[in-house]
Amino acid sequence: MKRFKFLEHMSDAYVAAYGKTLEEAFENAALAMFEVMTDTSKVEPKERFKVEATGFDLYSLLYSWLEELLIIYGVNNVLLSRFKVHEIKRINEEYLVRGEAYGERFDPSKHEQRTEVKAVTYSLMEVLKKNGEYEVRVVFDI
Repeated sequence: MKRFKFLEHMSDAYVAAYGKTLEEAFENAALAMFEVMTDTSKVEPKERFKVEATGFDLYSLLYSWLEELLIIYGVNNVLLSRFKVHEIKRINEEYLVRGEAYGERFDPSKHEQRTEVKAVTYSLMEVLKKNGEYEVRVVFDI
């Protein structure tokens, strides 16, 4: 199964990420976001970051998950390349995602500098289940 693909967009980065589970689709959306910024195959998983986010629906949960990862990137100057979502669950009126992200500090001599993702957007966002598999679509402001 393909992890993600880039879709056409006039000015921003638009991706579709896939998974056999919703958790896997969220992981692959995160990978796609960092692939916009660098070649993630050259980012070693040296540091681990716990990630937890909430949302009032699956759209806001996906948004919050990706924004938390952007915050880790911005605050720590860390590129991320591996993601593990341990759980996505609904608690009363709220959704919760818990996971981890792995990466290393940005090193210009090692890491290709592509286009920086400034923000996650709700534009064209989708969370779909098709034929027992998940697809999430999201636009990143670059």
